[in-house]
Amino acid sequence: MSLRLEKYGSVAHLLIDRPEKRNAFTTAMWQATPDLLADAADDPDVRVLVIRSAEAGGVFCAGADIKEMLANKDDAEWRAANQTAINRVQHELARLSVPTIAFVEGDCVGGGCGIALACDLRVAKAKARFGITPGKLGLVYPLHDVKLLVDLVGPGQAKRMLFTGELLGAQEAARIGLVELLADSPDALIEQLLAASPHSIREIKRVVRRVLDGQSDDDVETRAIFAEAFIRPDFHEGTAAFVEKRKPDFGG
Repeated sequence: MSLRLEKYGSVAHLLIDRPEKRNAFTTAMWQATPDLLADAADDPDVRVLVIRSAEAGGVFCAGADIKEMLANKDDAEWRAANQTAINRVQHELARLSVPTIAFVEGDCVGGGCGIALACDLRVAKAKARFGITPGKLGLVYPLHDVKLLVDLVGPGQAKRMLFTGELLGAQEAARIGLVELLADSPDALIEQLLAASPHSIREIKRVVRRVLDGQSDDDVETRAIFAEAFIRPDFHEGTAAFVEKRKPDFGG
């Protein structure tokens, strides 16, 4: 199977396993992804989702399967289904209830870079490279994915990446804000996420998404989210741990 979900306690790993094709995504892979995301998000034991190559040190994802695209380029029905599947994955991944990490060890290109953009955080090894190459293929990157890119790196760097299709090394990707952390493993970051309140992370993630989607002022719902936190178990545990000078135990 080219995609699979593996769970290890509080951490789920969505593994891309098509090394013979540099982990390029087919339409079937895009269509299979939402169920795997839902499996992770709906599991009460899962508190972090990591997306990575199944092959240690391998390519994260080379983007769309070009051979499949060329074979179906004149099929309007296939093109529509492909676009719908990609858009659904990107939209749902960017709004998944649990925090998501893209762990990038090798090339992360095109639609693969889109997957990384839709995650909350990106951790890259030194040899990782990032590029968005539709300009070299006569294609146009989806608006939602362009927004994710602009939100991260700003319009100037986004245009640079989209116009040129240049592959950026890990250091340069980190410099412009495309990557949050350069490391050989996401384990330290995962440990930090698991040490925090799952309620806080979940709700803060929702608030950040509201801001990115254009909301700039509190409304009834966001005020209620803020107020409700004071009566939840995580607040009581967090404050008790602070007073007692110990690490909080939020469970999970």
